[in-house]
Formats: sequence, structure tokens, C-alpha cells
Amino acid sequence: MKIQRALISVSDKTGLIPFAKRLNDLGVEILSTGGTAKAISDEGIPVIEISDYTNAPEMFDGRLKTIHPKVHGGLLYRRDHPDDPKQAEKNDIPPIDLLVVNLYPFEKTIAKEDVDLEEAIENIDIGGPSMIRSAAKNHQDVSILVNNNQYEKFIKELRGGTLTSSYKTELALRAFEHTASYDAAISNWLVKEKNLESKIHV
Repeated sequence: MKIQRALISVSDKTGLIPFAKRLNDLGVEILSTGGTAKAISDEGIPVIEISDYTNAPEMFDGRLKTIHPKVHGGLLYRRDHPDDPKQAEKNDIPPIDLLVVNLYPFEKTIAKEDVDLEEAIENIDIGGPSMIRSAAKNHQDVSILVNNNQYEKFIKELRGGTLTSSYKTELALRAFEHTASYDAAISNWLVKEKNLESKIHV
């Protein structure tokens, strides 16, 4: 699978610049958001702001950035489906072949002694988990990375032309584990913060 376009939006920027440089060297177009886009641009690496890509501004102090048909359509449409590519072309939805996302640091935020309710709430990521789930659902067409410790192997696999079905399924599994852990942290915090009783039994 050729990676033509990547969307990168990361809270933890460890390893971001070397990874973005490698993608650029491989001819991958990079889309990005906010601080991630600035960090990439500051290093002279070409990047397209997501608001320019979607022609929709970020709103509500950044609460709404990536929930847009051009983003989720690019992640979700099935490349080998008889109708999906036609619908994508008709609606001007180019493919997004790689998603690189790690989420707002919710657990780190609530671990602070002086954290208040509003700060905790604002560190509940919405767009990130939504994109991760879209990419992971369509993992045979879209690769999904949720941790910077995956960057090196991914570049190696990409250069070697070995983005196998099993490797992409493994990436999807890690992605779903990531969102499950994230949601569990939020629900556990709400149980404690509001003295609620969890109705989830595992």
C-alpha cells in the first residue's frame, strides 16, 4: 500500500520531527493540526493545516477541529469497494492513508494535585479517539499509529514495502487498546470525582 497522505495530530511530540522528515522524504503529504502543524512547519517540513484542508475553521477553543467529512471520509472509505471511491471523488474526499494520533494527556492532567474540574474536562479528547476509531476500522486501507515507539518500525516497514495485512491488523489492535484505556481512565475518574457507581462489569 502506498502512503500518499498522512494526518498527524499529537499531544506528545517526542520523535515527531524525525518521523515527519522521513515521511516527507518518502513523498508523503502531511496534514496536521494546531501545535503539531506549527512544530512541523518550524522545522521547514511542508505541512497543510487541517483547517485549510477542510475549509472549515477550528471552533470552540479547539474543541472542534477534525470532525469533518473530508477527514473521516478520507479515513473510512474502502479503497476496493465498488461505490466508495466514486462517492469520495464526487464529494472531493482524497484518501488519508496514515493517521498518527496520541491523545490529550488526561491521566497526567488528573494526577496533578491542583487540577480542577474544568481543566480535567478540557483534557478529554474528542476528535482524536474519533479519528483513531475510523482509521482502525478501515485498517486494511489506513495505517494507524498511536504511540511514538511505533514510528521507527513503521518507517522500516514502509521503506521495505512490507505493510502486510497482519501488521496493519496489529496496528489496529494497538489503536483500539489505546482508546479503551483512555475511556477507562475517564470513566474511572468520573466514578471517583462524582461518587458514582460504575455500571460496567468486566
